[in-house]
Amino acid sequence: MVSYVINNGPRPVAPATRERVLAAIKELGYRPDRVAQAMASRRTDLIGLIIPDARQPFFGEMAHAVEQAASERGKMVLVGNTDYVGEREVHYLRAFLGMRVSGLILVSHALNDLAAAEIEAWDARVVLLHERPEAIDDVAVTTDDLGGAELAVRHLLEHGYEYVACMGGIAETPAVGDPVSDHVEGWRRAMDDAGISTEGRLFEALYNRYDAYQAALKILSGPERPPAIFCSTDDQAIGLLRAARELRIDVPGELAVAGFDDIKEAALADPPLTTVASDRSAMARAAVDLVLDDGLRVAGARRERLKVFPSRLVTRQSCGCA
Repeated sequence: MVSYVINNGPRPVAPATRERVLAAIKELGYRPDRVAQAMASRRTDLIGLIIPDARQPFFGEMAHAVEQAASERGKMVLVGNTDYVGEREVHYLRAFLGMRVSGLILVSHALNDLAAAEIEAWDARVVLLHERPEAIDDVAVTTDDLGGAELAVRHLLEHGYEYVACMGGIAETPAVGDPVSDHVEGWRRAMDDAGISTEGRLFEALYNRYDAYQAALKILSGPERPPAIFCSTDDQAIGLLRAARELRIDVPGELAVAGFDDIKEAALADPPLTTVASDRSAMARAAVDLVLDDGLRVAGARRERLKVFPSRLVTRQSCGCA
């Protein structure tokens, strides 16, 4: 009877009986043995979260949102950083699954075949968050990356700039389901719709501000400096703004800039950064709810469980808005 109260089942307990058991637990100072419970159920109160790099503000904010959503469901979160390395992703997959986590939330830049096979072998509960790699066909929670990028680029063009250049990722590593690839495609579509050429106007940079800063110094010092640049991430845009400031290029007077993600720093950038936002809290809550859903792996339900959250343009001063 006591175990039914502590574990909320599997059999129902009358309200009066439940109250007496809970009162006795409080009086005796009883604490459940979580290890023993996990051994009995072969599942813990843990959720594994695998992300590329928590040092990047977007992923740090996303991890915090997942932790908050998990706490609301009585779960704790284990976090592993892959540093965009496939072997580290497999390492954390094996480690977390070996700990019998309740489920995995995976933010994977380009899930490799070995990692996909590991998930299949464990028959794990997995929800893909933010990115949807081609190597695994599982439930996913994403945002409208392509549409959001189009919004930002069209907004820049509406300011009257001759064209908008794009700071994308590294050309050697495009991936299906990768948000940055969708951001670049959204830029191309907006430019094509406006009848403007994209040739020679896509620049490579890693996603963080430090490498983007170095790339921006070369771009902005070149003979044909773009009048406006759309960056695939806010981190890139912040690096670009730093480079522009060092080169004494006025933003937005001589150069307009827009980013994507709406990290908290975007509002404090100099000037404040125009960007594209998504509801990370709602996305995190949806991912946690999905990964704890007992019907997650029901045949035929996967397509219905793809959740795409809308993107929203946030205008600030870096694009030329007052």
